[in-house]
Amino acid sequence: MCGFTRMDRVRNCVIKDLAKVAPIEENMRESRRRWFSHVKRRSMATPVRRCELIDLPSGKRGRGRPKKSLDEVIREDLKVVGLSENLAQDRRL
Repeated sequence: MCGFTRMDRVRNCVIKDLAKVAPIEENMRESRRRWFSHVKRRSMATPVRRCELIDLPSGKRGRGRPKKSLDEVIREDLKVVGLSENLAQDRRL
């Protein structure tokens, strides 16, 4: 890629900079925002929106730190980009 071979021993970060490839975190954040805005535009009668209201029963928890919920991840993504929940639903952004 970019005229380099494995024998040239060029680091991946250098090749990514030359090819102007976006970081994976940025791509994942963008796709999660797109999905979030798609879901928020739907009515509350759809199954996806009704699942937001379900409160899971508390049972025996596993060891270690619990995984982040999707709401927490999306809130962090919106904070990084500097959007509010209302602005994230705007299709023009």
